[in-house]
Amino acid sequence: MAKKLWAGRFKKGIHPLLLEYSESISFDKELAFVDIRGSIAHAKMLKKIKIITAKDFNSIKKGLMTIATKIKNGKFKYKIENEDIHMGIEAELTSMIGEPAKKLHTARSRNDQVATDFRLWTREAIDTLVAGIENFQKALVKVANKNKEIVIAGYTHLQRAQPVLLAQHLLAYVEMLERDKGRLIDCRKRFNKLPLGACALAGTTINIDREFVCKELGFDGLCENSMDAVSDRDYCVELASSLSLIMAHTSRFSEDIILWASTEWNLITLADEWSTGSSIMPQKRNPDLLELVRGKTGRVYGALTALLTILKGLPMTYNRDLQEDKVQVFDAVKTVSTTITALTAFTPTLKFNLQSAKAMLKGGFLEATVMAEYLVEKGLPFRDAHEVSGALVRIAEDRGCELKDISLVEMKNICTYFSADIFKRLAPELAVKHYKSTSSAGSKEVKKALSRWSKRLSIAIK
Repeated sequence: MAKKLWAGRFKKGIHPLLLEYSESISFDKELAFVDIRGSIAHAKMLKKIKIITAKDFNSIKKGLMTIATKIKNGKFKYKIENEDIHMGIEAELTSMIGEPAKKLHTARSRNDQVATDFRLWTREAIDTLVAGIENFQKALVKVANKNKEIVIAGYTHLQRAQPVLLAQHLLAYVEMLERDKGRLIDCRKRFNKLPLGACALAGTTINIDREFVCKELGFDGLCENSMDAVSDRDYCVELASSLSLIMAHTSRFSEDIILWASTEWNLITLADEWSTGSSIMPQKRNPDLLELVRGKTGRVYGALTALLTILKGLPMTYNRDLQEDKVQVFDAVKTVSTTITALTAFTPTLKFNLQSAKAMLKGGFLEATVMAEYLVEKGLPFRDAHEVSGALVRIAEDRGCELKDISLVEMKNICTYFSADIFKRLAPELAVKHYKSTSSAGSKEVKKALSRWSKRLSIAIK
């Protein structure tokens, strides 16, 4: 087995079981390219302060770029005896260029090295996620606009409540996703500080130029406490929290589609390419994608809980427990990314059943609130209007009819504020035209929202 880069003070080699238990190269190889990028910036700084020569720097940079090519082409060997990707790359570089490679680790530790690599990786992951979420928003806005005339029953407590435009329902998820983007962007701003130069925990006696490396790697500033720099994983928790909320929103969206695709709702039929069948029931059309989104939500929540547990009670500064942070973050990011990608491709296939949408509007007395607000406009106090509307609902319920089927004479017998114009509001399709409040589910406001989102997302809608 190759000699460890840290083995100078030990007489015996590491036990094979400890090596197997403690290795991280099987998963932290995800950091390979950012590790190389960070090492090149560090080497460039060492050249600037004359710790290494220009010749050494050129040799180091060329060697690291060669390793990057090997990794990209699948020719790099990830060896368990190297423990992690950082030592794996350094060992490979040493075998390639010899003495200059031994100078690369001057004025840094694996502690600040991995902290830097992980921030670089997370920064790129957030940029990719934000772009993916925006694509999902675009898909939702396009479907909402395509179906902007459809009126459906809006629900509270899973009971039919008021008539709303379908587009308003879909745009609600666009709003959620916008907050998700904002949280990710805020998280990125908070952690975009350079840890490199903190070394193991105390900094270095060598007069390094951290500001130079900061600029090279595109950080907004320096971590200002060396001990915090190597031990801070707040951003991992913050990211996992943001990812958990994204999954909460996509899970809610999935549940809505599952309900709409059921025989009971029949509001949509899942496209063949997004359905699966049953091994025993030939008629089945199962929403597996959407069910898996619900299931994978728990997986991302688990990553958040795991990260909080890893950090709880850790003494200062770096502890090997922190090796486990990457497993959680890598998996959570991949889960969210694949979820968003799949839902973005799935959403344009949604086709709505107009007859079922109309059927949803029958029963449930969706216009009852509109009726009460009509009486308020006529001068009746809201509580009295609420009681009158409720009394008419009871009559219609007893008769098995709709509110519009009650005659004006009967309505006036209960409340003299009624006039013939009430019937202009007692159909769900008419009710949505009377919503006046800003951001409401009515025709005018939904049209404004579609226009607003099309401009924000730079998409063309008619």
